[in-house]
Amino acid sequence: MRILGLDFGDKTIGVAVSDPFGWTAQGVEIIRRENPAEYKKSMKRLAELTEEYQPEVIVLGYPKNLDNSEGERCVKTKAFAERIERRFPKIKVVLWDERFSTIAAERALREAELSHDKRKSVIDKMAAVHILQGYLDSRDNGQ
Repeated sequence: MRILGLDFGDKTIGVAVSDPFGWTAQGVEIIRRENPAEYKKSMKRLAELTEEYQPEVIVLGYPKNLDNSEGERCVKTKAFAERIERRFPKIKVVLWDERFSTIAAERALREAELSHDKRKSVIDKMAAVHILQGYLDSRDNGQ
């Protein structure tokens, strides 16, 4: 069973996928959007990815504030989740707390000694990996 992980932002969507056993997350790509309100190309690419990987679940990073409150980014993320649910009704969509995922991804990329430009070009994909891996790990712990 494959699971897709998404890090949704105004200009990009980082994409990760689990291995067939649902144990580990690997980065796939970054879907770029020129206009934050334009979803047609993004949804088309997601359709291609769901065809390729056949996921049973899509884990969408949910950007709560540090105090656990929900701000404007959460509203946008919920709206995007609804778009996914309408487009792919057979795939379960899970909102997953993504606090610190970008920070963790940035730290990992710095430890790998990647340049600033290289980190910037892959950070969203790595954040998606952290989101998905957190979800996969929680399933192993019975959460």
